[in-house]
Order: sequence, then structure tokens, then C-alpha cells
Amino acid sequence: MKALALSFCLFLTALLPAHAAVTPPDVLVQEVTREVLEIVRKDRDIQSGDPAKVNALVEAKVLPHFNFRRMTMLAVGRDWREATPEQQARLIDAFRTLLVRTYSNALTQYRDQSIEFRPLRAAPTDNTVQVRTEVRQPGAQPIGIDYTLERTDAGWKVFDVVVAGVSLVTNYRGTFSQEIRSGGIDGLIRSLQNRNRQLDPGSAGA
Repeated sequence: MKALALSFCLFLTALLPAHAAVTPPDVLVQEVTREVLEIVRKDRDIQSGDPAKVNALVEAKVLPHFNFRRMTMLAVGRDWREATPEQQARLIDAFRTLLVRTYSNALTQYRDQSIEFRPLRAAPTDNTVQVRTEVRQPGAQPIGIDYTLERTDAGWKVFDVVVAGVSLVTNYRGTFSQEIRSGGIDGLIRSLQNRNRQLDPGSAGA
């Protein structure tokens, strides 16, 4: 699972504002993935797990290009409509933090993975596209990872990732549904916050 989260992170951490509005999504994925792989290969601080540096990288490069609101809505499903605006805001914040910390931790695991890019199957007028990639690593079977992006006024934004045929949003939806059945919307928020504390290197021993 570390390799899967890592490959996702490698793409997310390098989405550059200068490219988002003008570069086709498949070209964007190729350019930024290759760039971030090179950065990680050379950055010993990231490889050694420097939390401040890794988190700063993710915060700077991921957040402007990720539709966390839509992703959270899809993950929560029909229960989203039962949440108050304040609860929705807290859900988005907690889910965003969970994903960022997961990818930050995974980024430090990169060593010798490589990415193969598949041809984009989409029309120029499409507003939603899927960019297909395959992660290769020595001694393991290739892993398919597909990024689902939507065209917005602010450029292309990711709102789902399909890893080995399993949608990240759909996978979380099952877990979130169980949490809501047990403790309501507030119970889900508490659960996400607890996971975030567990993933936060600064919380160790707190």
C-alpha cells in the first residue's frame, strides 16, 4: 500500500499553477511526475522523512490543484446532505488533512519506482478525463493508477484516483458510511481527526 500511496503522491505534489490552465491533462501528468521524481531522487531531506519539508512541499503543490470539496462529497455520499454547512466544512478540512499527511508520509518511501504513461482517450471538448498510468518497481507486478480530473475555470483538478481498479473515493465511502452509522457526522469527523493525529509525526508521544 505504501507504493500505491507513494505513486499517487508523486503526481500530486508537483502540479504546477503555470501548467494547469494551458497544458492538456495527460501532458501535465507526464511533465510534473517526471519532475517530482527527479526532485525526490536528489533531496535527502525528503528521503529521510523531514516532516516540515515534506509537508511544505505537499501544501504548496497539492492544495491548489485538488478539488477536496467534491472529493469529500463523493466519499461521504448521500449522508453529505444531512450535514450542516459547519459540519461539511469540518469534513472537508479533516479529509484534506488525512490525504495530505498520507501522501507526505508515502513520499519519503520513494526509491526506484518508475511511471509509464498510457495514451489519453478523450475528446478535446471533454470536461472530465482519466489519465492512466502504470507504476513499475523491481520485483513486483506493475500497478495501474488512473487519475480522474475535471476541467474548471481554475484549470484541471483531481477529484478521484483509481488504484488497481479500485476508486479511492468509493473505497473511503464504505468506511465513512460505517462511521456515520455508528456515530453520525460528528463521529466521522472525530474519527478522521484521530487518524490525522496518528499520521502526524509531531504528535508522537503527545
